[in-house]
Amino acid sequence: MSAVDFTYLETFVAHDPGIVREVLALFSDQARSWSEKLDGAPADCRDLLHTIKGAARGVGANALGDACAVAEAQATPDLSPVRAALDAVVADIAAYQSVKA
Repeated sequence: MSAVDFTYLETFVAHDPGIVREVLALFSDQARSWSEKLDGAPADCRDLLHTIKGAARGVGANALGDACAVAEAQATPDLSPVRAALDAVVADIAAYQSVKA
């Protein structure tokens, strides 16, 4: 199963490949920043988790969005599922981009 529902994203942007590329490039760039911030694991990272959750849902990365939602609700967020899901999304995007290039 894919970490990103690319059909959802393609449909959402009316099958415009240029917009899909732009959105995925932006998400990938942000993912690097988020990954660094998650590694720093601030004491209260709920704002970061909320940001990632919204962006993930926007591109069809529902498992990542769900992992963020669970972590947001925890007294002490367990970030390991978020990191794993974020890594899976980044890898999925890279594979998609290599095929669509």
